[in-house]
Amino acid sequence: MKLSRLTATMGAFVVGAVLALTGAGAAHATENSAGPAYVALGDSYSSGLGSGSYDSASGSCKRSSKAYPALWAAAHAPSSFNFTACSGAKTGDVLNNQLGPLGSGTGLVSISIGGNDAGFADIMTTCVLQSESTCVNAVNSAKTFVQNTLPGKLDQVYNAISAKAPSAHVVVLGYPRFYKLGGSCIVGLSETERAAINSGADLLNSVTAKRAADHGFSFGDVTTTFTGHEICSGNAWLNSVTFPIDESYHPTPAGQSGGYLPVFSSAA
Repeated sequence: MKLSRLTATMGAFVVGAVLALTGAGAAHATENSAGPAYVALGDSYSSGLGSGSYDSASGSCKRSSKAYPALWAAAHAPSSFNFTACSGAKTGDVLNNQLGPLGSGTGLVSISIGGNDAGFADIMTTCVLQSESTCVNAVNSAKTFVQNTLPGKLDQVYNAISAKAPSAHVVVLGYPRFYKLGGSCIVGLSETERAAINSGADLLNSVTAKRAADHGFSFGDVTTTFTGHEICSGNAWLNSVTFPIDESYHPTPAGQSGGYLPVFSSAA
């Protein structure tokens, strides 16, 4: 009896040692532990506008179960998940309405913000309804704002996140280019307008990435995952002009799962 107990004890010790040396024990522990407390902030690109399946309780914020934050949370089982991103949000809205769930125990934060501050919706309306020159002028005006004013607004948001959740890993998500130039579209905006809109998105991403880096945050560039899936690509992951109109130029469910989710998962 004593010998069998000794044998079992030694066997358990050997198995435990092997698991520790191979990392299998650590992997098992990771699989059975809860993920970080996760808070998803931001605008319509984070809330999931354009993807449908909206949570009725979210009202006009239109938070979707098909948005990348909800998809990530479903796959990774964070210890808590607070989804406060809201369609139409600007930097001031994040500061005033979305930061409540952040705290010392928050481990992960995602955010996309800045497009509405730069007047994204108004620019697209202008470009669809008015002349080419008016469209290009609107984009150039927005680019001036992005270069000169938006950095300070992003700093305010990023500083507030760091102050409220000092231990969190923060992932800032960018925006896709809207159009494939020389693509399949034969009606709608001109190539000049499409190129101007794309250049505005590129500038917004570069400014946002710089501010994120200066705050020690990660930046998720989605232009790579959306390449080949822009409007006029023939396999778009972005809605073109659609109804309801507010969903225009926002990611489809495929854009959230194939464009945003892999970038966020990698950065997170």
